[in-house]
Amino acid sequence: MDRTYPSRPFVGVGAVVWRENKVLLVRRGKPPRESEWSLPGGAQHTGETVREACVREVREETQLTVSVGPLLDVIDGIFRDPNGKVRHHYTLIDFEAEWTAGEAAAADDVVDVRWAAVSELGKLDLWQQTERIIRDSAVRRGVIDLTKN
Repeated sequence: MDRTYPSRPFVGVGAVVWRENKVLLVRRGKPPRESEWSLPGGAQHTGETVREACVREVREETQLTVSVGPLLDVIDGIFRDPNGKVRHHYTLIDFEAEWTAGEAAAADDVVDVRWAAVSELGKLDLWQQTERIIRDSAVRRGVIDLTKN
């Protein structure tokens, strides 16, 4: 089935990948969110668990090996065209993950990769849900402390 103007949502699996106190971001090479910074991830395959999909997608897009941790959130990614018709619809399942091996390199449908500090997120024009999930993960990990101003 074509992912543009679909008849049903697709399951997408993403990862907030940490290496020390930096998070992995990818620049998308295809819609939706083409040319924007995002989390590594993609569509789940038939017969694959969401955790298996997470590991595979991170490896395919960045050449990294990760250990998948806790579920962070499930988000509806619904993108409409100018006429209001649903152009893309994803149910996005995001996990926290830890880098275990490899050097990040853009692959598959990704055109760039980078490790970013949480303090840099506001400058990268991330989708608000992506930034929120990263910040929630950073708080959970103790990378940022919301009790300090």
